[in-house]
Amino acid sequence: MSAYLIGHITVKDAELWEKYVEGVGKSLLPYEAEVVFRGKRAKVLTGEHPYDNTVVIQFPDQQSLQDWYSSKDYQELVPIRDKAAAVVIISYDA
Repeated sequence: MSAYLIGHITVKDAELWEKYVEGVGKSLLPYEAEVVFRGKRAKVLTGEHPYDNTVVIQFPDQQSLQDWYSSKDYQELVPIRDKAAAVVIISYDA
């Protein structure tokens, strides 16, 4: 069963964020993950959603997603992520 990571993001430091995004791309390679969608919010149609950007990443399964998230390569990027943006990351099974 595929697993999806959805990140809701508001960038605070664009230069630092680009460094993080580049690192994430490299860190995904061993996990057969694919960025399905990356986009900027156009309009909230119902409710409240304070984040400006969203990313959706597909993994072969939840274990691969969790392995990537806890990997040394990704965890080294977390301090950059936290300085660069306000982020909520959620995993889903599909």
